[in-house]
Amino acid sequence: MDYKKRSQEVLWLPFTQMKVYDEEPIVIESGKGIKLRDTDGNEYYDANSSVWLNALGHHNNELNQAIIDQLDQIAHSSTLGMANIPAVTLADKLVQLMPTGLDRVFYSDSGATAVEIAMKIAFQYWLNTGITTKKRFITMQNGYHGDTIGAMSVGDIDVYHKIYEPLLFQNFVAPYPNVYHHESHDAEKTKQDCLEKLENILRAHHDEICGLTIEPLMQGAAGMIDMPHGFLSGVRALCSKYNVLMIADEVAVGFGRTGKILACAHENVVPDILAAGKMLTGGYLPLAITMVSEAIYKAFYDDYDEMKTLFHGHSYTGNQLGCAVALKNLELYEKYRILENVKENAVYMHNELQQLYDLKVVGDVRQVGYMVGIELVRNKEKRQSFDPDLRVAWRATLAMRKLGLLTRPLGDTIAFLPPLIATKEEIKQMIAIIKEGIQTVMEEMNHEE
Repeated sequence: MDYKKRSQEVLWLPFTQMKVYDEEPIVIESGKGIKLRDTDGNEYYDANSSVWLNALGHHNNELNQAIIDQLDQIAHSSTLGMANIPAVTLADKLVQLMPTGLDRVFYSDSGATAVEIAMKIAFQYWLNTGITTKKRFITMQNGYHGDTIGAMSVGDIDVYHKIYEPLLFQNFVAPYPNVYHHESHDAEKTKQDCLEKLENILRAHHDEICGLTIEPLMQGAAGMIDMPHGFLSGVRALCSKYNVLMIADEVAVGFGRTGKILACAHENVVPDILAAGKMLTGGYLPLAITMVSEAIYKAFYDDYDEMKTLFHGHSYTGNQLGCAVALKNLELYEKYRILENVKENAVYMHNELQQLYDLKVVGDVRQVGYMVGIELVRNKEKRQSFDPDLRVAWRATLAMRKLGLLTRPLGDTIAFLPPLIATKEEIKQMIAIIKEGIQTVMEEMNHEE
């Protein structure tokens, strides 16, 4: 079969304008370690971890075996009214890993659904406790939490959400501290400005706000925007002060991406509700979690006729294969000291990334652990963006593909999120390709002028 031709005839790819895909189709055939191979035999560094979720590399023998071993028992049984061994074992492990205050695990199959569940829990929690006025949410400016209707409703990225606006419910939007583009360009002033504006919203509307959604430490889809230290703990304090549930969306940043199991741990913050997924299974199978405190769980625990049940579920909730490979993934984190390696190698990565500032179009390089955004700008001194129609970062990633590296742009920011097993030498090689890809586009644009 001509897979590339057939992909153009039968597939509809996510977040992809298929007319653009048809110009340069690509079909992945296999993967090993941090590299992917396409049907033409070309190899590429997987520099965005297959959309930020691969942790221990492709074709990991130990993760493969965990799935095989579980298949010898059972592939799936319903968790509607019954549990299964891998789901119980994984939940027990997760509760042990998490800080005190995240005591119950609700399974789903993707980050968006984990956020949807968190929202339904936050909304119903107040009703179950007799408070009927709290029905709205606060989200952060340029926040992204997934593509289902509820998750989009607490999102704030026009390019993704605006067309669906008539379908969405309205919420309060609080400013997110983007230091690079804040008028002060000062981390402390930016933080205080945003916390003050958030408190103004809470002071005026806390009696109608059930929850606040936030991506801890770094907004992903917004362009890898890192928050200044102290902002997250400031948000936690305000949520507590005004009796609003804090929902931490750790789908992108959780399970080691920032060098800790949770990004919230960097500021010793414990959210009321946690949504996570992506790297939980090492990038093998779709599995996500929503975790809450025992106190929140107890608000749903009553006689059936009180109608306090959380009416939510998915056919594959608590799937045994997903839970089994997640357990093995977490075991391998400990066995190979993955978090310690990320912390160490992130320092090396930071130093290597500094060379990108030599390029006149690189305005800002933002990094938290193995999570990096490289923002390209038309004018570095004035921090002016390119005309979006030029699609500069997208063109740069196409140049990188030809050099043997795959990643995706976020507007004019290049995302760089390698698998957590990436070594210093592999990091060095990937950054060299990223630099060359940007230089290639700079030269093309100079010729166009």
